[in-house]
Amino acid sequence: MKTRLACWNAHMDTSAAFSWYWELLRRLKMKWLNKIFKGSNQRVSYEDYPHGGSTTSGDGKNKRAASDDLDHALAISLSEEDYSNDYGRGRSDYDEELARAVQASLDITDRLPSSSSGSSLGLHRCAGCNKEIGPGRFLSCMDVMWHPQCFRCHACNQPISGSEFAVSGNEPYHKDCYRELYHPRCEVCHEFIPPNSARLIEYRAHPFWGQKYCPAHEEDGTPRCCSCERMEPRDARYISLDDGRKLCLECLDTAVMDTLECQPLYHEILDFYEGLHMRISQPIPMLLVERQALNEARQNEKDGSHHQPETRGLCLSEEQTVSTVYRRPRPSRHFPFGEMRVESMKLTRHCEVTAILVLFGLPRLLTGSILAHELMHAWLRLDGFSHHLDSAVEEGICQVMAHMWLDSQIGSSSSSSEKSKPKSFNHDRLREFFLHQIAMDSSPAYGDGFRSGHEAVVQFGLRRTLDHIKMTGSFPV
Repeated sequence: MKTRLACWNAHMDTSAAFSWYWELLRRLKMKWLNKIFKGSNQRVSYEDYPHGGSTTSGDGKNKRAASDDLDHALAISLSEEDYSNDYGRGRSDYDEELARAVQASLDITDRLPSSSSGSSLGLHRCAGCNKEIGPGRFLSCMDVMWHPQCFRCHACNQPISGSEFAVSGNEPYHKDCYRELYHPRCEVCHEFIPPNSARLIEYRAHPFWGQKYCPAHEEDGTPRCCSCERMEPRDARYISLDDGRKLCLECLDTAVMDTLECQPLYHEILDFYEGLHMRISQPIPMLLVERQALNEARQNEKDGSHHQPETRGLCLSEEQTVSTVYRRPRPSRHFPFGEMRVESMKLTRHCEVTAILVLFGLPRLLTGSILAHELMHAWLRLDGFSHHLDSAVEEGICQVMAHMWLDSQIGSSSSSSEKSKPKSFNHDRLREFFLHQIAMDSSPAYGDGFRSGHEAVVQFGLRRTLDHIKMTGSFPV
């Protein structure tokens, strides 16, 4: 009996399973009743208990005799049960065998799949092919049944044979396929971003560009573009400028590399000021310089106040000797934008402003916004504003002017020579980034100052705001 139960296959056909079950019960019941009737003249015929458990022949007399026999059998059974209760609990081997058989049949019944289609035989339909699942192996996954060959990955359409799989949008995936589709990749090294010590996926993302990268790249020396701040991907090399900065190829597309090249842009911004009735009456020299020269000039300024992590522009009021940059017009393999040269220039003060210095190698839009900012410093000094304005007020209104100039450049193109260049980058998007930089700056002088100044200009207008600053040294509220 134990051997037969152990060999039972839970996936056999349902109708065959129940036929076997009733045959087992019938034979065990016969053995049990036969034990009860030992020593009596009553006999039980196996033919009286067919597979259905009901009699199939005999007249009324025979039926009454069978009924009397059954009553007598029940009485003897109850008598034996009382005896076992009085003199120790015990059941016959046949009773235990019957109990085990019934329990096994119940276990088998529980394991057999119930019908989702209302079939009386309890047959399931495969969620993949919608055909009935017959005898043999089947899978129970995602609350439905499958043929093994029908349970397939939604990405590669190959069967999922392992014990683990992933689910997205109620569709199954191989773990590797799911990882390839949904696990974030680093946009710098192009590898899967590894989990942290807590087994969570942690990455950094640029607040504007959304560039995702591994946290380790912030400490492993991966360079950033000095203009757009994006990290250098492993499969795209940035250009190295002479002062050590890196420039991406998109920003290089419109980079202003020397003083002569910047003159048209400088005059364009002077015209922008004049259009706002803020003409700058005195001629002010403008030079493009390297980072080191700009930092040295900043240190030599007596009353300069600069809060940015890297200075990109400077309005000089002291006489200094400054090294400006020029480039030779012939590009080469080693110098794709032309070989740079440095020339020292003695700056002599003829008015309140000596010169305006701007960092070389930045895109036209960024160079223009820096010029607009520094020219506002010059205009304030030349128009008689206090030299001791609060830094948040002075830097804030200068950032307002840079923001206004960038706003005016929407949809504009660069110089006529640049119109013929194939553009690999959306420069309106780059303009939006520089506007975002100004608006979201976190420093008290440049960031908070801009937001207060911008709010005042929007509410009161530029002219009334400037008049209020001149009289009170603060923004109107």
